[in-house]
Amino acid sequence: MRDSIFSANAVAKITRFLWGAALFTLPITSFRYFPFLGDSTYVRPLSLYPIALLLPLLFFQLAQGKTSVPRAGALSPLFGFVLIVLTATSLGFLLDPLPLRGQEYFGRAIRAWATLVIGLSFFVAAVWMNRDEEDLRFSIKWLLAGFIVDILWSGVQALAFYTPLLKKVTVTHWQRAFSMRELVKTNRVSGMAYEPAWLAGQIATVYLPWLFASLLTRWRVTRFRWLEIILLGFAVLLLLATFSRGGLLTAMGASVLTFLLVGRAELRAGWSWFVSGFHRGNNWLLRVGVIALIVGALAGAGLFLSQKGYITRLFNTQAESFEDFVIENSAGARVAYTFGALGAYEESPITGVGFGASGFYIYDHLPDWALTTVPEIARQLSPDNRLYPNPKNLYVRLLAETGLIGFFVFVAFLFSVLGDALAALQSKATFGRYLGIAGIFSWFAIALYNITQDSFATPNLWINFGILAGMTVFTLESDKTFNTPAPAPPRSHRDATQTAAEQLE
Repeated sequence: MRDSIFSANAVAKITRFLWGAALFTLPITSFRYFPFLGDSTYVRPLSLYPIALLLPLLFFQLAQGKTSVPRAGALSPLFGFVLIVLTATSLGFLLDPLPLRGQEYFGRAIRAWATLVIGLSFFVAAVWMNRDEEDLRFSIKWLLAGFIVDILWSGVQALAFYTPLLKKVTVTHWQRAFSMRELVKTNRVSGMAYEPAWLAGQIATVYLPWLFASLLTRWRVTRFRWLEIILLGFAVLLLLATFSRGGLLTAMGASVLTFLLVGRAELRAGWSWFVSGFHRGNNWLLRVGVIALIVGALAGAGLFLSQKGYITRLFNTQAESFEDFVIENSAGARVAYTFGALGAYEESPITGVGFGASGFYIYDHLPDWALTTVPEIARQLSPDNRLYPNPKNLYVRLLAETGLIGFFVFVAFLFSVLGDALAALQSKATFGRYLGIAGIFSWFAIALYNITQDSFATPNLWINFGILAGMTVFTLESDKTFNTPAPAPPRSHRDATQTAAEQLE
């Protein structure tokens, strides 16, 4: 009996360790040492190793009756999506597209399914490993621990870029020790990710949601109450250092939309605090200083970003048409691939051309303007080129490869996750509202992020959604609300605003 208990406890500790390791290693997106993967595969998360070890142990616990099967509401549409993908893959075989540069439909389908299985593994593990407030604290602690290491490594890169303290070639050798890619030649910080845009997307979709939620709710995962605020500042600085237009727009869009949805009380409280200083005749200098600090920070960020021409070209354009604008801003190839994938969608709008098969149809549907004015497209069309084209947009890829049916079922999954976030937001517990705000921020960020990427294998899409779904299902299954009771609600909204303003004082 004792041996059985010890064995169960040991397995539980190992699963917890592996889950923490997966979260800690998330920043490394393109790990060099994966067997059976060629150099053309860039999405290679190091965290897949602990996840691959974790899932068999979870099923072992399930077989012993030590855990239960998660019944997250989001799993139903996700399972339906998998069935739709399976059907679309089968129908794609009937279409039998011509091989492209040595690649055939079967190989692309297997590759696409591998990415989906990887993504689902992250989601299922996140659902299974987050049941209560203690699990949530554990997960966020290890997420932030990995982010701290990423910040430190980004600082090393910045020293190599902007100071003589480190040579860039030396840091490049260090980077290549674990990553598929060397440092970016344009002195853009990429952290441990494959490229700066990947780092920016990771910050916006994985880390910012929890830091933003902590700012609004004052809920902390550690006793160091300023940790999340400090990390939030570093997250903003890192976003600026990536000079990623997509990442910056994703973070800004998600921040604004989330704040408008859930932060209006905080906004009114802040305004009340600001105005009260002038009415009472005291502390008005502090209010002016806050405004000056905000304006100065925005101006400094604008000046910093203006150092890169492809940032300023968004606002100082000489383009006379949409095509000229995207070409001028180095987005011509991306937009051309999207148009090509939409052409593939027109080939089979209901069921799609098959999972992973959109690339076989893209070149046949490229817009005319891209054939002569976009150098990247010209290189892709060269007979010597061996690359396989991708849509560069997850929604367009779903339309092209799974048709309207697969697209709408995946959208149903997204809205199911949004429902979990809204349910958590209604919790009476502080940490429940923290979870809800982080979920809503993640939802907006990932919805925007998917416009610029098309891979299911990236953990960014699944980790926060899985944590949210797991917390929702397990707290409901155990027939309890979120643990920490909230203080009694104020008698009026005006009282709530006044109370928040007094707290700021």
